[in-house]
Parts: sequence; C-alpha cells; structure tokens
Amino acid sequence: MKMTREQLYRRIEQAEPGEIAKLEAQIATCSWRQSYHIQPVTGLLNDPNGFSYYQGYYHLFYQWFPLGTEHGLKYWYHTRSNNLVNWENVGIAIEPGGPYDSHGAYSGSAIEKDGKLNLIYTGNTRDKNWIRHPYQCLAIMDEENVVTKFEHPVISDVPAGYTEHFRDPKVWQHDDVYYCVIGAQRMDETGCTMLYRSADLKHWQFLGEIMTTLPSFGYMWECPDYLEMEGQGVLIFSPQGIQPEAERYHNIYQSGYLIGEPLDLESREFKHGKFHELDRGFDFYAPQTMHSPDGRRILVAWMGLPDLAYPTDDSGWAHCLTLPRQLSIQGDKLIQQPVPEMAQLRGEQQGIQAQSTINNESRSFAGFHGIAYELECEISQNDANLVGIEFRASDTEKTIVQYNQLDRKLILDRSHSGAALSEANGTIRSCSLDVDSEAEVHNVIKLRMFVDSSSVEIFVNDGQEVFTSRIFPSRDSAGIQFFAHGGKADFKMVIWKYEME
Repeated sequence: MKMTREQLYRRIEQAEPGEIAKLEAQIATCSWRQSYHIQPVTGLLNDPNGFSYYQGYYHLFYQWFPLGTEHGLKYWYHTRSNNLVNWENVGIAIEPGGPYDSHGAYSGSAIEKDGKLNLIYTGNTRDKNWIRHPYQCLAIMDEENVVTKFEHPVISDVPAGYTEHFRDPKVWQHDDVYYCVIGAQRMDETGCTMLYRSADLKHWQFLGEIMTTLPSFGYMWECPDYLEMEGQGVLIFSPQGIQPEAERYHNIYQSGYLIGEPLDLESREFKHGKFHELDRGFDFYAPQTMHSPDGRRILVAWMGLPDLAYPTDDSGWAHCLTLPRQLSIQGDKLIQQPVPEMAQLRGEQQGIQAQSTINNESRSFAGFHGIAYELECEISQNDANLVGIEFRASDTEKTIVQYNQLDRKLILDRSHSGAALSEANGTIRSCSLDVDSEAEVHNVIKLRMFVDSSSVEIFVNDGQEVFTSRIFPSRDSAGIQFFAHGGKADFKMVIWKYEME
C-alpha cells in the first residue's frame, strides 16, 4: 500500500514503534540481497553523491529514504572504502529537516578544502501549497566523519528564466577557483546545465548556461558532471524526456555524455560531438565521477531508475549502486572498465577455466554455475548465426546475453529472468557492436560479467559497451550455458566465485 505524503516525509526518529524492525525482518529473508554491491540497510537508495577521496578513504554517499521503497524524505547515507571493493557503512551523513532542506537533502558532490570534506547539495523544501523551493547547501565533514551544516544556503535563488527544477551541484577546482555545474530546466521546459564560480565554496557567482548544440534535448538535465581527461572536456548528465530512437533511449530516463574541447570557462562555450548513452542496459542512472589520488577518473551510478517499481519493494528495500568503473577515452567514446581493484574479490582463487568449440548446441561445463561471480568469456572463429550465454538459469528461468551475427547486434534478454518487472522496465536491450579490424577478422567478442544475487554488469570488448541490469531469479537458478546456433564458435571462459556455495 502506498504511503501518504505525511508518511513519506517523516524523519527516521518519527517511525512507528517496531516499523524499522519490521523492515529489517523483511529484508533478512530476501533472497535478492546483494553479495558485493552497495545497497541500503533499509528502504530506498538512489543517486550516488559526494564521491571523493579524503583522509585515506574513498567516500561514497547516496540518497536514502529509510522507511520504505518510495521516494520520500531523503538523507545522505555514508559509506567508505580503502580499496573501492569492500565498503563500510558509516551511517547518516546529512539529515534533512532544517529550514533549507525541510523536504530532503538532495543530490550533490564533495570536495576537500582546508583539511575538511565539503559536501555541497540541493536542499529540497516545499511551501504550504507544495511548491518546491530549492537551495544549494553546504555541509562540512571533519576527520572524524562528523558533519556540520553551514548556517545559510550558498546559492539561495534560482536564476530568472528557470523553473524550480534546479539541483544536483557538482563541484571541481580549476587553478585556485572552484566551479560548479547544476542541472536546470528553462521556463520553456527544456533542460540545460548552469555554471557557477566561487573563491571559497560559500559565495557563488552565477555565470550562465553552458552553451551546447542541444537547445531542446529533453525537459530536464539531472546530475550534471563536468570533467577533463586526456586533453578533452566531458559533460555527463541525465536528460529526462528523450524519445526512443532505433536501439537508443529505451529506458524511462537516460544517462550519457558529450565529449569535445575543454569547456571555455569565460564564454561558457562547449564545442562537442554527439550525445552517447553511457550504458546499454535497463538500470543505470545519475552517474557521478571522482578523480582518484593516482589520477584515474572513476564513475559510479545508481543501478535503478526513478518512477519504476522493482520486485524487492515488497521486501522493504530498493536499489543498489554499480561497481566503480575506470574511464578512458577512445575516439569520441568513453570507455568504462571495472576498476582493477575488483580482482581482489577473487581472493586466492585461480579461477575455473574451460574452452571448447561449440557447434549448433548449448553446453554447460563443470564448475560453471553460481549466484555471485565474475565470468570472462571470449568467443572467436565464429560462423554461427547466434552465440552467447544463458546465466542464472534453471528449467524455468534464464537471462541471456547473445550476439546476432546477421545484424551484428549484442542483445540482453531478461524476459525470463525471474520475478517479472512492469512493462515500463523493459525486457530486451541491444546495441550494434563495433569491433576493431583485428577482431573483425575473427569476430572476437569479449564479455566480462559481474553477476550478483539480483544484478548483472556486462562489459563488452574491454568496455566499448556496458549493459547494467537488475534481474530477480530464484536462488535455484544458478546454471550457466554457452551456446552457438546456426554454426560453430570457439569459447574460452573463466569464472571466479564470490560466494560460499
């Protein structure tokens, strides 16, 4: 049963007696709890926030509604890790309820200054007529993880010509100056990104819109993130209101990027190429990046989407975050690969290996099964019409990743993955697969899959494409089958188990 508005905007201490214990009991019996992904202790997780490195730890916060799986009063919940693999729950970082975040501490970012971690976020407020009034707020975290809110908003007003949809500040430093991008909506209900400048993170000057060649691309741009790498500028954002187009834009909302010349901070002009989606799967939104101490650019996203129901809702929790991904640029594309640290999950395992020529059949191999694992598969010498892998499979359930040679498309099919999702969530995603000239001779397809209790992240051809998706099979669906239909193909594969079985 849906919560009332009053129930949705309760603080955690206003929970009914036994309410949180009931949620915890529900969650404890849920077979879809993840083994190695960040997930909420109770309730709903959404956007990653404040991704940063401070005092020897990677810090990652996320939007959190603790009392249910709807989007209610949002907190910032704090996790940290010294290796990007094993995450420790620290607890609540930013509590809503003040005059400038009375209806939620919404998304934002973090930057270190003067030995403290500065958290800059959107404070959501509503007046008695339920009209939204956003503020950009500052909170400061010390070495003991104690967070203190700055007394006043650092940006109090929405600039003239823009609606109340004005949120998600992402801050960076250039020379001795701080800059910030904010997602916004013009009065004509088109999305854009705003640029601000500050000397001290407390006083901000509005510079204007970032000038792109997309004047009418969706009705709102959420979670903007500007970064520079390999001599180029990259603007990542999540546009809402994009219509499907061939094999693109089939999720309810999108996330993607523009690559071009570095942003001109004076004219605000950004000369860029075409918009690319970051992920080809079903469940990926609100990505945020950080610059690691060793110079890498690392991305994490919400493995979910707004305004959709998921099967874990009935178990008192919803959503998780993706694995951290290391970014690089090839041509006009961002390449995403799991951070090398993920190999630590393998422990001392050498991995179970197999290789075989599969000819017009499906085959299983000893040791290839599981619920949470990493699987690498290389398919070559391929003259089959269709090659691929069925995983989290049983007699009644399976998720399929396959390459169709005839139309040169990679396809992810979750139509039989387990608990059904609503039609709006979708069951098939595909993309044309670009392969380099050497690979094209042999039709080499490399798949690196991170499978967990209720998700899969598939990195294709060393990160040229990624498919991120939630799936909800039973615990009994642990089989893996490799197949080639309409011809033969050579398979080489290795699996590392991430669980006690």
